[in-house]
Amino acid sequence: RVPIASYASPARSFATGASSEPLDVAIIGGGIIGTATAREVLERNPKLKVGIFEKEDGLGLHQTSHNSGVIHAGMYYKPGSLKAKFCVEGMKRMYAYCDSKNIPYRKNGKLILAVKEHEKKGLRAILERGRQNGVPGLELIGPDAIRELEPNATGVEAVWSPETGIVDFQKVCFSYADDVRKAGGTITTGFKVKNLQPDSEGVDIHAEDGRSVRATHVITCAGLYSDKVAKSGGGGKGQPHIAPFRGAWLTVKEEYLDLVKCNIYPVPDPRLPWLGVHFTPTMKGEILLGPNATLAFQREGYRYRDINPVELAQTLTHPGVLKVFSTHLVSGIKEIYKDFVLSSQIARLQEYVPSITKDHIGGWKSGVRALAVNEDGILDEFVIEEGVPQRVINVRNAPSPACTASLRIAQGVVDSAEAAGFFK
Repeated sequence: RVPIASYASPARSFATGASSEPLDVAIIGGGIIGTATAREVLERNPKLKVGIFEKEDGLGLHQTSHNSGVIHAGMYYKPGSLKAKFCVEGMKRMYAYCDSKNIPYRKNGKLILAVKEHEKKGLRAILERGRQNGVPGLELIGPDAIRELEPNATGVEAVWSPETGIVDFQKVCFSYADDVRKAGGTITTGFKVKNLQPDSEGVDIHAEDGRSVRATHVITCAGLYSDKVAKSGGGGKGQPHIAPFRGAWLTVKEEYLDLVKCNIYPVPDPRLPWLGVHFTPTMKGEILLGPNATLAFQREGYRYRDINPVELAQTLTHPGVLKVFSTHLVSGIKEIYKDFVLSSQIARLQEYVPSITKDHIGGWKSGVRALAVNEDGILDEFVIEEGVPQRVINVRNAPSPACTASLRIAQGVVDSAEAAGFFK
């Protein structure tokens, strides 16, 4: 399992039993979306009592920290979608926020490489989509310009995105949390929510260890458990279901970190729900190669031996998951094969950087993506569920580019809360 950094959080602020002072707003989940949302609530309503409740002993320990760390520019997403709108706006706000807080980042750009002639059509469709979405600076370039940007890369054509960058999103999450504390909010770690009990005047939040907290309103941002937390309070009776998909990256040895400078991505296959293997430098001084995409055997299953039989059975019997499997059976088998056969992964990487060999590989790391599915298959859009039940808003689906768009997603969540009368 990838080592997980810890957050130097304050002492837990609630003892066993009920809190004597109810909160105005409780946020369930201490990842980047939960902390951004708490921050947004307090920015608009500084007199409110706001608290974050996180089940782990630190913040941002799952999807927030187990990702490629890319600040996405927004060229992949359907024009007019929330993902497109929030990503483009969120990217600009992310850079501005990092500048204001002295959080290091690098605007190292992205090359989307077409390595075969037939990929040019898909590449140009991405360019057009990006321009419709208002992504700044996109260029269509040829082989000479590709080599100028990345001497080790090859391709017949590419889209160059100069605004794409990299950052450590867990550091961003910590900074959001600091903003919350400075604004008077509280952060309680080690508080694993068992259920929510809404009534006409508020919501009782019960932890698995017997503690409970009272809040006038609740916003859930529970990531890989977003469906379970929403349903525990009477919301989300139907869709979507969260299916955990594990992604594994290879890492490059320290002596080869000059292999690439920018992010290198393939032209994605529109039939598949993932972008394909890519080269990603990180702010931690790594180069990540991948990821693949395989079913995880528990919600936070970073290794194949991490198995929760109940969670696995719930996933395998969901009709939407079964449809995903039947639709992508062949590609899914290929993803598993690449996880076990290094030469297969290397061969795919060599299409973009021919000089890479197994000697460049230093290790691996993994993350788990919360893939939202309904009965029709994958739900590839941000979903904010409001008013089900009353006094509760659930962030039901926040896939990539959620980290990039975190400030804009938080704005959307709090706009929904205001419209539902949370702050009157």
